[in-house]
Amino acid sequence: MRFYSTLFALTSIIVGFTPANAHHSPVPPAFKTPAYQELPLGAVKPRGWLLHQLQIMRDGSSGHLDEVHNKIKNDNGWLGGKGDGWEETPYWLDGAVPLAYLLDDAALKQKVLRYINWTLDHQRPSGYFGPLTKAEREKNIAITVNNPEAGEDWWPKMVMLKVLQQYYTATGDRRVVPFLKKYFQYQLQVLKKCPLGQWTEWATSRGADNALVVQWLYQQTKDPSLLELAALIQRQSYPWTTWLGNRNWVIDAATQQDDHQWMHRHGVNVGMGLKDPAVNYQRTGDRQYLDSLHTGFHDLMTLHGLPMGIFSADEDLHGNAPTQGTELCAIVESMFSLEEIIGITGDVRYMDALERMTFNALPAQTTDDYNNKQYFQIANQVQVKKGVFNFSLPFERGMNNVYGLRSGYTCCTSNMHQGWTKFASHLWYGAPDHGLAALSYSPNEVTAKVGKQQQTVTIREETAYPFDDQVSFTFQTSGTVEFPLQLRIPSWCREAVITLNGQPLRREKGGQIITLQRPWKNSDQLVLQLPMEVTVSAWGRNSRAVERGPLVYALKLKERWEKGVDEQEGEYFSIFPEGPWNFGLLEKAVKAPAQHFTVHRDKPVSNDFVWNLAYAPVSITTSAKRIPAWQLVDDVAPQPVTTREGTYKGQTAVEEETITLVPYGCTKVRVVAFPVVR
Repeated sequence: MRFYSTLFALTSIIVGFTPANAHHSPVPPAFKTPAYQELPLGAVKPRGWLLHQLQIMRDGSSGHLDEVHNKIKNDNGWLGGKGDGWEETPYWLDGAVPLAYLLDDAALKQKVLRYINWTLDHQRPSGYFGPLTKAEREKNIAITVNNPEAGEDWWPKMVMLKVLQQYYTATGDRRVVPFLKKYFQYQLQVLKKCPLGQWTEWATSRGADNALVVQWLYQQTKDPSLLELAALIQRQSYPWTTWLGNRNWVIDAATQQDDHQWMHRHGVNVGMGLKDPAVNYQRTGDRQYLDSLHTGFHDLMTLHGLPMGIFSADEDLHGNAPTQGTELCAIVESMFSLEEIIGITGDVRYMDALERMTFNALPAQTTDDYNNKQYFQIANQVQVKKGVFNFSLPFERGMNNVYGLRSGYTCCTSNMHQGWTKFASHLWYGAPDHGLAALSYSPNEVTAKVGKQQQTVTIREETAYPFDDQVSFTFQTSGTVEFPLQLRIPSWCREAVITLNGQPLRREKGGQIITLQRPWKNSDQLVLQLPMEVTVSAWGRNSRAVERGPLVYALKLKERWEKGVDEQEGEYFSIFPEGPWNFGLLEKAVKAPAQHFTVHRDKPVSNDFVWNLAYAPVSITTSAKRIPAWQLVDDVAPQPVTTREGTYKGQTAVEEETITLVPYGCTKVRVVAFPVVR
């Protein structure tokens, strides 16, 4: 327990508060303290291109959604009105709150505090909270443990719990812990009478989000009734751990696209459900839960995985064909699940998965100004337009593939804001023995209390990662401080080189966490070199993708944007390619990437970088051949049939042409999963 106590002391000192009941009895042996402790919101400050990304979000929809999205704008239920009282307002706050504190933006803090204050100030005496219910408004009925059915859906409250947890770590507001205690006591009393599925299956499918906050509060209070509640929530929720571990579920999801038990394979539910085994492991200490997670994540990405690091989710799991779509909500929820899994388990595999998803899938699905999004993105997306595609949820208005503020369902309009913000806040974690761990890489600055003497250290991380292979850490201390610094060496890296103040320190193989235990001095500079080689990976329908480091590279196509207006969903953008897209990679290049792919560092990664073609800092060129028969069918580009050896045997162009590949996240129209030709 010394590990947990010292880590939480680190957390408490940074934000200036003492946790309630911090001196209760030790944690029962079954409960596993996290491998890494999450730092308080605000301890990590984004810098460089990542800071600019968050500033774009603040100036765009993330900072102003309550002004431009009528569902949140009008008579909001989370402010006492009769408007949105379900998920969209908490979804938005789940990204806007960390954005406000990461940027230390006074105006945005004031904006989100309106909702937080109303929520905290209007908890019912019974512990119930949330917007006023129909029974309360129309019948003046008080919601108590005796009539919980007069309440409303458990699900949106789960999102608001995550909001309040983040807000507490940023501010130490003394209202939050008593609020959560009271609500969880209410849940424990009434869930047997009014279970998670009382109103919707959404709560049943997403109970792990509820249990996660319950177990977080347990770490602050050591109240054993919270573990009882977490176990009850798990029993009433979908058995994601069982499904992930027994393999039948993921296979069935690949074969069925009807309305029978579709919630079991709904992509966003799956993204949220990924954390379920880790949450159960934390509560019980049973490593079989981690085995189930490993099996399930492997099977999920094998049967439904796409090159940009996410699984198909349109809206259901839908196989691994490069023409299937992925919902934006599925990406940001999977990212959050991975961030929690990383903290609980310390498993480097999920750190690699998080970066792949973040640096490839996430930026491709929004416009530069963060004011428009795609409901579904496609891996081989050779055009963006209205239409009914091969999705399991084909909207009759055909708006699920275009970029718009309200295109498709607006859950993603509200939920997309947690992606970049939570990634930024999880770049660093507290490590055992008063240490720090850098587990994902981007430009930032972290400040924490470290070492046995709890001395303050600031580490400035300067890097053009994921485009460049060097990460530099500069230490700012008032004197010498000894503590363990942990660094992740990604699995894709063959051998990392670490230098200290210009002198060789260590060389380490990829796929591990290394610990540097030493005294650190002011102005020490530690440099982590992660050599990036071009590799080729295999994906659905015998396709191949080109990779370098954590980035996947896609065919660079000029983009022609067209603006339209839908009567119900408003303004949107279609995007069409200019120039040919139907290329196959040469077999000789696939077999010997180092000889046939040339990396070009086209421009530095500036502080005003945005994820688009104009700013793409790195490109790769290679020779390829066109496949004349590879054409659009029903508005998508179905993969050409290849032999089991992996080559396309149909007619190809005689001439080889030079093609340019750019980071997937910088594209809107592209080919990323290529057929192979001779």
